[in-house]
Amino acid sequence: MTHEHTRDTAGARAVPASLTSLLASFDTGAYVVDANGTVVAVNAEAEKLLGRPAGDFVGRDAHELLHRSRYGATLPRVQCGMRQAYLAGRTVQSEEEWFERGDGSLLPVSWLVTPCRTDDGAARTLVLFHAPHDPEETHTPGSRFSSPLPELERLALLAETTTQLTATLDVQQALRRLVRLVVPQLADWAVVDLVTERGRVRRSTVVHAEDGDLVRREDLEGPLSPVPEDSLLPLARALRGVSPALTGPSPLPAADSPLGAEQARLFTESGIHSAAVAPIRGVREVLGALTLGRAGQPEAFTADDLPLLEDICRRAGLALDNARLYERQRAVAETMQRHLLPQLPHVPGLEMSARYLAAPDASQVGGDWYDAFVLSDGATALAVGDVVGHDLDAAAGMAQIRNVLRAYAWFQQEPPSVIVSRLDRAAMHITDVTMATLLFARMSRAEDGLWSLSWTNAGHPPPLLVTRDGEARFLTAGHGLLLGTALDRPRPDGEVEVPPGATLLFYTDGLIEEPSRSLDEGLELLRGHAAALADHPPARFTDLVLERTRPAGNDDDVALLTVRVPVE
Repeated sequence: MTHEHTRDTAGARAVPASLTSLLASFDTGAYVVDANGTVVAVNAEAEKLLGRPAGDFVGRDAHELLHRSRYGATLPRVQCGMRQAYLAGRTVQSEEEWFERGDGSLLPVSWLVTPCRTDDGAARTLVLFHAPHDPEETHTPGSRFSSPLPELERLALLAETTTQLTATLDVQQALRRLVRLVVPQLADWAVVDLVTERGRVRRSTVVHAEDGDLVRREDLEGPLSPVPEDSLLPLARALRGVSPALTGPSPLPAADSPLGAEQARLFTESGIHSAAVAPIRGVREVLGALTLGRAGQPEAFTADDLPLLEDICRRAGLALDNARLYERQRAVAETMQRHLLPQLPHVPGLEMSARYLAAPDASQVGGDWYDAFVLSDGATALAVGDVVGHDLDAAAGMAQIRNVLRAYAWFQQEPPSVIVSRLDRAAMHITDVTMATLLFARMSRAEDGLWSLSWTNAGHPPPLLVTRDGEARFLTAGHGLLLGTALDRPRPDGEVEVPPGATLLFYTDGLIEEPSRSLDEGLELLRGHAAALADHPPARFTDLVLERTRPAGNDDDVALLTVRVPVE
């Protein structure tokens, strides 16, 4: 047995040699999995029984690779007794289970699993199995289709369909999950045709099973011809919402029509000899159709298969309807937010760049904003803020705060602290905002050409000053209470001279906050990245800071404003 048979792909430690010797001593199939169910070692007898080289085992999830129902379907994880046993650390045996061999055939096995601890102290599970019959006499891949599917497996498939499809609000991800649920359990080809927002039909997904994987046929995807109202083609009827139907390569009604010709091409290219098609209905309209096809297997679809297909499509329709509604809501919310944000002014000598990145969840779009405008005395006003709340109300409140701030700043030539104090008092009476953070600054140029920044900070993350040689520091002065506390306390100002070629970065907390790390860690990460990017142009600087600093699991929106002064 080679070292390749016993490597630990979790990257922790190599499997001890004693375990290799132990596996080699068994006259039956044996392999070892780690705490996650990943195969870390396998013996030669297992390779022989399952017709798979060790490289196919090691590093793979044992459940996904091997565990099947008697009909060839991948078992739902919650129904897999073996997986539940080794995850729970129990010794369990069973007399009647099924493993999938390398050629796709099914091997009936008896197995025993038992927890073990190897010489390196790692907790693992030993799996022993044997085949009561010769592997050459096992079920062929063609046996995996059953018409109709047994009731228990049917209910399990429907439950899994509901779970998988309702767990995402992304249309494309929902489609990927849909085809993985039905291929290869019900068919070896799946085709999804969707009705677009404009009423056209697009063949969005064509996949088939090949060597245990799903292969996408992009050459068979794309726009379809218009659906004739009087067409008897099963696909056309499904796209009009008619009940599921059986179909096949011949005869095809209206085969001389463009849609019929496209269907004939699908059957020719795929080799499908039997198919079933059903409409995917939303709450108010037909969203598309799902076609299942069988090519490499002899079993044909029957009328008994149609109720299950209809149930699957009903669940898919509800999920796709929700996903489309979500995407429309998200587009409206994000468009509203972007339109509320300003165009940056042209200020001689200053380079500015700004970015707004919406939250992943449409309901989270709203409160973050930036602003920059020229004041009546020639100074440049800079602001970044975050209205408490994550919805469209927060976006509307953000617009109210920004407009009031602009009005006060334009007409009153006073320090930032005075402007923000008046804004705070007014906001309680003339806006719908309950609380918000805000950083408001004035940037002006003296007669000697040097730039200075004065600011006040109402509970907001501090701005970052990055010199041209890569020295970065936070401007922590001028910090006071956030807006909306109803406490009438003086607000402080901060002031600093901005050296030639330096960059100022204003940002919202979505850039630095993450549950798994402290705020100080987020700030330090931002400081380090910004310092390393000091020589990049402002637009590139802003993009790279956002890309490198924003937490991967961030569920908040982010606003950034970058200002660079000229090099004298």
